[in-house]
Amino acid sequence: MSTDLPDTNVSAGKLPTDDGAGSFALDVEERSIADATRSWWGKVRTGDPGVLPSLLGLVVLGILFSQLSSAFLTKANVGNIPGQGAYIAVIGLGLVFVLLLGEIDLSAGTAGGTCGAIAAVAVSSGKLHDGLPGLMYWCLVVGLLLAVGLAVWLKAWSAAVLVGIGVVLVLTNLTQHLLLALLAAVCIGAAIGVLNGWLVAKVGIPSFVVTLALFLAWGGVTQFALKGQPINTSRYNFWYKLTFGNLSVTESWIFTIVLVGGYVAISVLSSLRASRRGLSHDSLSLVAARCGGVALVGIVLTVLACENRGLGSSVKKGIPTPAVVVLVLMIVCAFALTRTTWGRHLYATGGNAEAARRAGIDVVHIKVTAFVLCSAFGALGGIMLASYQSSASLDLGAGNVLLFAVAAAVIGGTSLFGGRGRPRDAVIGAVVIAMIPNGLQLNRTLGAEPQWQSVITGVVLLLAAAIDAVSRRRASRS
Repeated sequence: MSTDLPDTNVSAGKLPTDDGAGSFALDVEERSIADATRSWWGKVRTGDPGVLPSLLGLVVLGILFSQLSSAFLTKANVGNIPGQGAYIAVIGLGLVFVLLLGEIDLSAGTAGGTCGAIAAVAVSSGKLHDGLPGLMYWCLVVGLLLAVGLAVWLKAWSAAVLVGIGVVLVLTNLTQHLLLALLAAVCIGAAIGVLNGWLVAKVGIPSFVVTLALFLAWGGVTQFALKGQPINTSRYNFWYKLTFGNLSVTESWIFTIVLVGGYVAISVLSSLRASRRGLSHDSLSLVAARCGGVALVGIVLTVLACENRGLGSSVKKGIPTPAVVVLVLMIVCAFALTRTTWGRHLYATGGNAEAARRAGIDVVHIKVTAFVLCSAFGALGGIMLASYQSSASLDLGAGNVLLFAVAAAVIGGTSLFGGRGRPRDAVIGAVVIAMIPNGLQLNRTLGAEPQWQSVITGVVLLLAAAIDAVSRRRASRS
């Protein structure tokens, strides 16, 4: 008896094709510009507006503040916004990882402040052992060693290596050198993340409770580390330029060409590779449109950044250094979330942790590594904040820092319920947050009343949370 099946040759194209693309036409479709537009509009209508609300918010705030002060849209003022919002963006980038899981880290700000303070003590004293009070140095060493062991037990190998580097730097006193001190601060942040992840994922304490408790604790540790005296960081040229520096004109164009060229290369190669494999892919016209848009934006911004925005006789040209730092970190985060297995597992865990566990994903490992990244980015944010303030102050990372970082991620489009968000959300949201005090301070009436900053920021955050809730409700109905 023959086992051959008859050739039905259905016009819908649901039978396997000659190129082995699979049994569904959707697998081999080539998305055009019109298809991409319809898909985007469909997402908006079904409750996934993405970055659209935050972009509209930027436009509205820009129009509002330009009416309140003619100085708002000047080159000098716009060039200051990256430095004012960089620390918020960096901490927000880390928070995106835990927010995608439906968790929260309220300690990211104060933990980052502690890490920044320890780095300041290390370089100012020349010897961390003598710079830290009492037994705090040995508590730090023991804590790092315990974090290494805990990371190994949890199979968070990358975290174990990073924290191990911190142990070496602290024990060998290499932290007397600025760059190594800043690296050690990030390693200490990773160790804090291991602790947070273990308490949340393994012990089972709600992340809100764990990180709220540590939010208070790390604020006290920062004051202990500084011995009640702030440390000036502006005397360290590299640290100072993290916020107030600029690339040269030549370096600015090289940076833009590398970024745009890399985006074009990745987009084209991804489309061609998917086409060769018989998978769904973007048409070359769609790729060209996207790449052209990115190139146009990059060129325009670089041209504007390379114009002199200095006041008086001072000359200030080039892309601001904090913008470079934030963009590079955003690209790294985007790559980790969209191009790695770990990133796909993170989204899956945030969407439905139990389903992810049953699918074979190590949910504990995913949660621990997310908290490690959040605290490590918190340490970077603390370093950026110390640069912006020109000192490692006693309240470094405290106050509204964490609230602004969470607001930045949520305003940008990251869902508080998990499963939806991108690194760019934190960056766009940070620009919104930074624009509010910047625009208010330029107006003599509103600038004299700082309470307006809290009111407007709170209203913007409430609107973002409302949009998130309504969008999720519409998506579930669809």
